[in-house]
Amino acid sequence: MFCGVPGCRVFQTVFNVGAKVLPWRRAVPVTGSGAVAKIPGLLGQLGVARPMVVTDRGLMESGTAGVVLGVLEDASVRYALFDRVESNPTVNTVNCIAEQYRAQRCDGFVALGGGSPMDAAKAAGARAVFPNKTVNQLGGLLRVWKKIPPLVAVPTTAGTGSETTIAALITDGETRHKYAIMDLHLIPTYAVLDPDLLTGLPPAITAATGMDALTHAVEAYLCWTYNTAESIRFALDAVKGIFANLEKTYNDGNDKGARMAMLEASYNAGFAFTRAGVGNVHAIAHTLGGLYDTPHGIANAVILPVVLEDYGERVFKKLSALSEAAGIARAGASDHEKARAFIGAVRGLNERMGIPRGFDFIKDEDIPRMIAWADKEANPLYPVPVVYGKKGFARIIQRIRR
Repeated sequence: MFCGVPGCRVFQTVFNVGAKVLPWRRAVPVTGSGAVAKIPGLLGQLGVARPMVVTDRGLMESGTAGVVLGVLEDASVRYALFDRVESNPTVNTVNCIAEQYRAQRCDGFVALGGGSPMDAAKAAGARAVFPNKTVNQLGGLLRVWKKIPPLVAVPTTAGTGSETTIAALITDGETRHKYAIMDLHLIPTYAVLDPDLLTGLPPAITAATGMDALTHAVEAYLCWTYNTAESIRFALDAVKGIFANLEKTYNDGNDKGARMAMLEASYNAGFAFTRAGVGNVHAIAHTLGGLYDTPHGIANAVILPVVLEDYGERVFKKLSALSEAAGIARAGASDHEKARAFIGAVRGLNERMGIPRGFDFIKDEDIPRMIAWADKEANPLYPVPVVYGKKGFARIIQRIRR
């Protein structure tokens, strides 16, 4: 930890002053059924003549990627294709994308998929402008500081918000350490939010990615220092949208209205946490993704209610406001009661969508690494309502074991 709680709070206060002068922006949203048809025009506006499309095998096999590739082909856009991004993209994958990008003389990216292809494309963009730096050297906060090639992000899930965030999550294939590259230059130029790409998405993926978006919104809203009026509004809107639409999309994958609402909620949550930060839930979840390839949304969903309970009265007032935004607060209830209702509602979503209450695969010998990685990630940067030291992270990890 960074000199204990006081040291973390001093760092966060100073960083917040500097953050106010940074050139924050959001990816420009291009929304609605059939929005992917606009991708060639967007590339033209950006001056991109040979984009690299970054996606994964699942989307190629399902035909979803073919929809976007067909749009490019119909518009005579010459593109390169990398379709081997894994669920937790590795340093090696990023390097392969960057090498192919240079070899095929590409001049921009179209990232198609969930958070993994978008994160891999962002990191490859950073490597493209810093060919002599390793991915590890670019990891951390504000280490890119150079404009990356234009990036059009096309999410096929409603969860990660990577289409408008500063972050790219990458896993070191040797150590299994999952870490973030965070820089304002990684924010995509356009976010194409097309519900047609999500119809028929399997319920399990719908659930996991939706809970990922909820965690982003909740952690952003609870942040101690970095929030702005805009990020608070986006977080509240995201929570409201997710509680109103997530189960609709889980139960009926062809509900385009609910799918569109979830895409917008995911985008809003992504912007909220880009500006305000995430917290201890994410710090622990990333260790599970790195060590065990646990889907990020599932990790967040399991950890979120445990951490909220652990925070206790420090977050009652804010959870009360989230409870009201979600439409689950009982009239006349106290902040404590509304907070408890919100945590119960999160658990209820998990249970109804088949998300487990804990994990049985966490090994005793891995726990020291998990604690160290989570502590290094969270402190001193994350402006959490309760700063965890190693004991705090150990406590939560034990509570999520089954």
